[in-house]
Amino acid sequence: MSEQPRRTFTSDNVAAAAPEMLAALTAANAGPVASYGADPYTQRLTARAREVFECELAIVPVTTGTAANALALATLVPPYGGIYCHETAHVMTDECGAPEFYSGGAKLLALPGEAGKIVPEQVAEAVAFARGMGVHHVQPAAVTLSQATEWGTVYRLDELDALCATAHRHGLPVHMDGARFANALVCLGCSPAEATWKRGIDVLSLGATKNGALAAEAVVLFDPVLGPALELRRKRGGHLWSKMRFLSAQLLAYLDGDLWLRHARHANALAMRLATGLAALGGRLLAPVEANEVFVTLPDALIAGLRADGYEFYDWPAPRGLGGPVIRLVTAYDMSPGDVEALLAAARSRTGSSR
Repeated sequence: MSEQPRRTFTSDNVAAAAPEMLAALTAANAGPVASYGADPYTQRLTARAREVFECELAIVPVTTGTAANALALATLVPPYGGIYCHETAHVMTDECGAPEFYSGGAKLLALPGEAGKIVPEQVAEAVAFARGMGVHHVQPAAVTLSQATEWGTVYRLDELDALCATAHRHGLPVHMDGARFANALVCLGCSPAEATWKRGIDVLSLGATKNGALAAEAVVLFDPVLGPALELRRKRGGHLWSKMRFLSAQLLAYLDGDLWLRHARHANALAMRLATGLAALGGRLLAPVEANEVFVTLPDALIAGLRADGYEFYDWPAPRGLGGPVIRLVTAYDMSPGDVEALLAAARSRTGSSR
């Protein structure tokens, strides 16, 4: 009997842990090992991260993307600071105030923008206004960018250059939320260094959970001097694992060879195939498909029909002025081309199309 096609396209968070990650955990489980990061796995992870990013850095493992983002931003900003981000950024919409909590009161300041992106002019104007208001306004302290964005788009290298230059000109460090950094990286087709610190990124939240890890994220500090402060915040916030080897072993396996990029490349290709197929059936794509997320408008009847066939995906808030329902479909490293083709076949059946 053939295996049933996968019908869940809600998120890459639902993906299974990669065999390579599980093997790494099993290998790390042999006997007693020093705790709290004094283990050889964590030491090797630092060395490997320096090879991957081609620079001196500090890497601090944590278990969730929220912890990575919140602790990273708390290390960069004072409690009276303002953090500029896109209005749909994960830190703004999906982290329950964690950045404000861990920073002791810093405020997220949302900026609008098409396709999940902000532009340098917005940052410059917001900084000028805030500083003009003086003590009456939350003072500019940092910029955070999502890469890939919450609309599945990717900041190009020239866009990162311009944003980082503007932020630094105003004395603001730049944090990158890289929950889907690997997906963005394969889209850009450049090295990790070229996509981060060479553009001016100061701190990266490196996501692995969405791309095959069991539970492993990390904060990468391109200025290692920031490492001790972040480590203290991690401990104070309850995110320091005593058995750190199990986090570090996953991240080591993730960065070993091109596993992380191979996973991302596969997920991105499936998203493009899905987008192309739905567009051929009359679907309207809301943003360029540059990573592993597809945002599309489809007729109500087709959406209902796909759900009746057992397919799962999220309804998504429509951009201002757009009529009609929007859905989000996410592909993952452990999906097969057959999973995507089965959904497209179901859609063609529901629309009576032979394409």
